[in-house]
Amino acid sequence: MEYMETGGSDESSLACKILCCQCGTPIEPNPANMCVACLRTQVDISEGIPKQAVIYFCKGCERYLQPPEQWIKCSLESRELLGLCLAKLKGLNRVRLIDAGFVWTEPHSKRIKVKLTIQAEVLGGAVLQQVFVVDFVVNGQFCEDCHRVEAKDFWKANVQVRQKTDHKKTFYYLEQLILKHKAHESTLGIKPTHEGIDFFYANEGQAKKMLDFLTSVVPCRYQVSKTVISQDIHSNTYNCKFTYSVEIVPVCKDCVVCLPSKLAHQLGGIGQICVVQRVSSTIHLIDPFSGQIAEVNSNSYWRTPFNALSGTKQLAEYVVMDIEIIRDHEKRTFAGQGAVSFKHVLADVWVCRPNEVGTNEIHTRTHLGHLLKPGDIVMGYDLANCNVNDDNFDKMNRDNMADVVLVKKMYADKSVRNRRRKFKLRHLDADGMDVTSVNRDYTDFLEDLEEDPAFRQNINIYKDERKAALAVEVGEADDEIPQITLQEMLDDLHIGDENPLSGASVLATQ
Repeated sequence: MEYMETGGSDESSLACKILCCQCGTPIEPNPANMCVACLRTQVDISEGIPKQAVIYFCKGCERYLQPPEQWIKCSLESRELLGLCLAKLKGLNRVRLIDAGFVWTEPHSKRIKVKLTIQAEVLGGAVLQQVFVVDFVVNGQFCEDCHRVEAKDFWKANVQVRQKTDHKKTFYYLEQLILKHKAHESTLGIKPTHEGIDFFYANEGQAKKMLDFLTSVVPCRYQVSKTVISQDIHSNTYNCKFTYSVEIVPVCKDCVVCLPSKLAHQLGGIGQICVVQRVSSTIHLIDPFSGQIAEVNSNSYWRTPFNALSGTKQLAEYVVMDIEIIRDHEKRTFAGQGAVSFKHVLADVWVCRPNEVGTNEIHTRTHLGHLLKPGDIVMGYDLANCNVNDDNFDKMNRDNMADVVLVKKMYADKSVRNRRRKFKLRHLDADGMDVTSVNRDYTDFLEDLEEDPAFRQNINIYKDERKAALAVEVGEADDEIPQITLQEMLDDLHIGDENPLSGASVLATQ
């Protein structure tokens, strides 16, 4: 009885099947009445989809052409490149795409292979799935931007950034802001000059974006000039080049300035002799004799401009002989006084030149009372013996003026600080530029980053693994020297050779 039941089951199952009209194999009924093997021999659902295509690659900028005129940057086997390849296949919209992926090829073979899995309905509703490979040939073709570069007539707009100072610390700060916000990505070329740097662009709109960025991060002003290269009198069209001349305020961090009396009164009665704490989107000033602080924006500066009495190269070394902190009730206050810094401490200090210790002590007041102690070395500017060509300074009464303005404390020798420095910065790519420990302006900029946390908060700082390992082996330690903590540093991570950390700075002095 069990055998009979089994036999009956086989007969019922055979009764539910039909024979393939091509090969006679028993199959489940389907609209085509054909098995899968015969169906594939009769129908090709990939028909109409090209099995080979061409994509264009620019060797100059390493971008791929996305028709009709857009050039996009894609890495090998990336999602963007896969989308670009699928967009080249015209008949792909008639089938259902199930899966797509790259097949490995030699990177220098000029071939990109994409494996596709598609489905489609055939012969009255039967669904057939097929897998095939499309071979893309990579052909070289220069984009329009690279054509202009090769033709030596590649730019339509030029942004010339200048600052009339004897050092480049503001430019080093600007370079780091450009790298962090990627404001240089659309540039066709970057050319350093003696007093600044030039940015070249393919159109006027890209140059205006750089102008907007510069005016938002540093106090500056600009002028525009237009030059006609060619014209078509029949269609009344012109081919012009635009030049934007950007001038950054000629003051930098640690400069001693003399404010106009009108501007000093507008800033809350601050003293005319001030020290520049930092230059960001505004100029941050502090009165070294009262601790009062103020900010000058770009519009206020160009309405009442002022120049630096001294730069970092005019500062002299002084030795602190004695110091006395000024108490709060001893400070001079008045109605309408502006904001006073709580981070700085006023103090009476007696200093002298290193070669005049014990013979000629000079008394002055400083805002660095929280940093100085007897025996420290401090950088200052000698107002009593200076030769300054400044109208605002000439109008001041020198009877009540201090002889020395102290600017910053010296912590250690530059060579010692260079050895202990465990961080590094990215730089814009340029040939022939030098950013090393022998570049005094760049070294001063790194020291400013270490000493002022507010100055470095908008800069990406990266760990230097080689320096960190060397410092552990040498075992140098000095708690007094300010350093950037590891929590403020980013990991040294970059893909390929893009934005190398060891590159030279385009903003270095030639």
